Amino acid sequence: MQLKKATEERIKSITLKEGVGYAMGDAGNLFVLTYVSSFLKVFYTDVLKIAPKKIANLFLFTRLWDAVNDPMWGNIVSKRRPGAGGKYRPYIRALAVPLALSELICFFDVGRFTQNQALLLVFAYVTYILFGMLYTGVNVPHGSLASVITDDPGGRTLLSTARSVGAGIGGAAPLLIAPMLIYNKVEAANGETYNVADGKGMFIFGAAMAVCSALAYFFCYSATRERVPSDADPKFNMRETYSAMFKSRPFIALALTGILISGQLQFNSLNQYLYKNYFCNTNLSIIGTIAQYLPMAVMIPLVPALVKRFGKKEIITVGTFFSALASIITYLAKPAKDDPAFFMVMLFITGFGYSFVSITNWAVVTDVIDYQEYKTGIKCESSIYAVYTLSRKLGQTAADYGGLMLLSKAGYDAGIMANAGFVPGVSEEILKICTLIPAVTYTLIFLLFTFLYPLTKERLVPIYDYIKKKNSD
Repeated sequence: MQLKKATEERIKSITLKEGVGYAMGDAGNLFVLTYVSSFLKVFYTDVLKIAPKKIANLFLFTRLWDAVNDPMWGNIVSKRRPGAGGKYRPYIRALAVPLALSELICFFDVGRFTQNQALLLVFAYVTYILFGMLYTGVNVPHGSLASVITDDPGGRTLLSTARSVGAGIGGAAPLLIAPMLIYNKVEAANGETYNVADGKGMFIFGAAMAVCSALAYFFCYSATRERVPSDADPKFNMRETYSAMFKSRPFIALALTGILISGQLQFNSLNQYLYKNYFCNTNLSIIGTIAQYLPMAVMIPLVPALVKRFGKKEIITVGTFFSALASIITYLAKPAKDDPAFFMVMLFITGFGYSFVSITNWAVVTDVIDYQEYKTGIKCESSIYAVYTLSRKLGQTAADYGGLMLLSKAGYDAGIMANAGFVPGVSEEILKICTLIPAVTYTLIFLLFTFLYPLTKERLVPIYDYIKKKNSD
């Protein structure tokens, strides 16, 4: 009876303001991350005129540093004593402004002062690494925060749903608005029009995203509260914790799917080149964003009920099947450059399937956190979240490095393609790249959730009971 009452109190204490606050934390993440992920490559190639291969090496090197940086942040956060503001919330407040400024400086057109390729690369390396470090410093505490707001499965699904709403707001804003502000329209000698990236416009829009991000983080800090007890004097053994994680089938499945999910989201940024140099209409980026985000908006109010009835693993498996099927059809059909409608319809179907993953993803992470505590007795939410963050960054690295190398192999020359529309041969190769990789990736995600991830609805019941009992003692 006391256990039931304690659980009900935790559910009641999650107010609308708190749900919105947690959602705005992810909006803060995505305002800056989506803009950087989607348009920084274009800034490097078309504004600073850095060769795609050199940018690919930059992304590869920075992720090698992340292999140190992300577990380091997990270790730092795990060992923190909970204070008056809690264990995780203080990081969000302290790093909000530094992170926003680091995003802005990434889009500073240093090319106005020097064309020296070595200096341009040094600038790119320093600013991008700084952004990545600060982003992890906020993202790990924000992700871990869900596990201490409530220990109730229903409450966590609601938080994951709220986070998806925030991610939708923060992710859609730059994708919907930026294409209208960061490109200049140019008319070729033959009368055709195409778009050219504008460095000043990219910086101004970066400033707007930086302000939105900082304000969202501050609201998240003020609106949320940590309720589930954290260790007052953490006894954290890094070696034992990470050893147990990598022996865990649910965690391995989570990490692998994290690589693929994040990798595909990052790879979608190459569609900017597809819109620019194949369809010759960068405003298609806006329609593409709507096609991908609209299904998620429609499914958000429905998914919690579907999860309650069928389970998270079960609905994700069905969703990824549709995403894989639509992506395969798109690759085989080879959309025509003067008829983007088919491509957009397939993006919509892909987005519908992926919405099941997007909305429940963070609830899956908390399930894995609970599973580890159930198996080992060790509460290590920030460490699991840090390694999951690293796995997502590895996916981003594979997408950035592989995508840029494929772009270079396709014949993309920044000196030519930055000021051109459709280029025969090269543009067709860009289409092939932007349709084949999603077909492979979504198929792998479907297979991993179907055959490797083991936490079905039934298998989670004893885990939830254990966690509730432990937190109520």
